Amino acid sequence: MKLQIKRGIGIPLVVIFLLISSFLSYVYLNDRPGGFSDQRMSSLLGMDETIHIPTGKTPEIAIQKFRTEQLSSQIIHEEPVEGGMIVFTQRASSESSNLQIEYVRKRIFGWKWGWGGGYGITKSSSNSPAMDYMSMPRLEHIESPFPIIFGNVLNSAIKRITIETKENGKQISTEAKLVEVRAKRNIWFVLLPSSASTPLKIKAFNEEGVLIAIKEVNDPNDIGSLLMED
Repeated sequence: MKLQIKRGIGIPLVVIFLLISSFLSYVYLNDRPGGFSDQRMSSLLGMDETIHIPTGKTPEIAIQKFRTEQLSSQIIHEEPVEGGMIVFTQRASSESSNLQIEYVRKRIFGWKWGWGGGYGITKSSSNSPAMDYMSMPRLEHIESPFPIIFGNVLNSAIKRITIETKENGKQISTEAKLVEVRAKRNIWFVLLPSSASTPLKIKAFNEEGVLIAIKEVNDPNDIGSLLMED
């Protein structure tokens, strides 16, 4: 009787061990450079060869390994999101306003770059924009927290930003998060619902709640700036 009890306990333990081993093997094969996830991304991007995305012990290391040409960019903010981290980077420049975001996924064996993009807008002496922006849509079949719209706050009078868009045919307004990245310098961003669609309207308000800048965006991949209202 005792021997039968031991066998009854031992068999489920073996099954559990095999299931865990199989799961970890799949995760490794999926997340390793050139693995299943990289193959899927390469196929969706229409690439002939498989992209090899390295993993890192931290989000910063994962980005540095993938963006080898952007080591001069400075990390100015990290925002935890479901499944990973959005890292904001910026290059020092007196001639342009620029901003880059990188989405890094948290995996069992480390962090892995998932998607990213950025922009640069040349500064003009004739027009002084109040803020700038870049819109990035949701990615079909690629794991990410997008759509997102983000940018620099270039006028200190701006204290609040909202994004008006439609979700399932209904008008919604989403509050942007403003982050001070250095003295008197802010960036802003909004993670929109996955079903949100263009057109969307960017509105900026001063401390008294007065609308001081507004723009309608019709392109989900748009880049631009807003001037102060007269």
